[in-house]
Amino acid sequence: MEAREAMERLNAEAGGRHIWLRTQANSPAQRPWFRETGLRASGGLAEGRVGAAQLKPVAHRWRWSEIAPYLDKIAEIARSADVSPIEFAERQQFLLTNPGLGGRLQVTSTMRCAVSIYNPGDVAPVHIHTPNASRTILSKRGGYTTIEGERCEAARGDLILTPNGTWHDHGNDGGEPVVWIDVLDFPLMEFLDCVWLDETYPGDTQGNSRAQKVTFPGSYSHTLYGRGGLVPGFVAHQRGFGRHTSPMFHYRGAGVMEALAGLGQEEGDPYEAITLRFINPATGGSVFPTLDIAIEGQGVTEIAGRSLDWQTNDIFVVPSFAWRRHINQVRKDAVLYAVSDAPLMEKIGQYRAQGRLPDDTVAELVP
Repeated sequence: MEAREAMERLNAEAGGRHIWLRTQANSPAQRPWFRETGLRASGGLAEGRVGAAQLKPVAHRWRWSEIAPYLDKIAEIARSADVSPIEFAERQQFLLTNPGLGGRLQVTSTMRCAVSIYNPGDVAPVHIHTPNASRTILSKRGGYTTIEGERCEAARGDLILTPNGTWHDHGNDGGEPVVWIDVLDFPLMEFLDCVWLDETYPGDTQGNSRAQKVTFPGSYSHTLYGRGGLVPGFVAHQRGFGRHTSPMFHYRGAGVMEALAGLGQEEGDPYEAITLRFINPATGGSVFPTLDIAIEGQGVTEIAGRSLDWQTNDIFVVPSFAWRRHINQVRKDAVLYAVSDAPLMEKIGQYRAQGRLPDDTVAELVP
């Protein structure tokens, strides 16, 4: 089978789901990062006071039941491919394409979102880049990511950070495929002409997979920073060449669920219900200067008059300047992981949030 042709045929089918399938066999090294199909923005252009000539992301939901099968289809092509296995093993994923952005490989104006699958034995060699990245683990076991010599063994619900300027590799040395969601501030860095990637690791690597050697105990950063209200005073909090990013790389989903359960009887915020926020433990600020990650309740989500029902592992986007609310219609609690570019908007003086109460009162939520 001609793997590249098979991937292109599969991409033609997947386009209707607003995803773009990526392996090294059809990666941007061989073609531009923008689709050349004459695709127009199906969500329409922004109007009026938000700029009539500006492409705007639109509210959209990707159903897991519809998009997940493409991970298996990529893996099937890889198993019978006529190209080197590394061309598939290093990048088996699809990227979400917001219908309002004309086919660009981004989910919002500042974020890229991908869903990756790593089959047993798959490894992404050690590399470094300027975009900040996070991965939220969807499978029961989540493979591993080694960051600056620290190996993080992951499980479902865990959040793994690979901040700007940190050497990292990841893979799966277990017996079952692992799946995670990647979120990066790549479009923002690209717009600012700050994207830089390198695979020339300065230290020793292990085997043909070019994985960095593990030099710290497992989840070392969790040992240093994983106790609320306590920060070690005997280490530098700088890791990698990035600035103002979290020195803690591994946030455990089990701990998140335990914390949420402990807050279950609280009244919560009138607009956001019960929320937790992942923070940089050294500063108390956001984990990245450009992205913030939070957790809040689940249910049907209404966005600017649209109602999007969603289930486990579904993904949806809420664009700027849109009213939204989450509604839990079942008795069972659920958790939503939310990624926001609020830290960036705050830094440039553009962050604004409003809340509407049942009596239709509107409050400004940002002092």
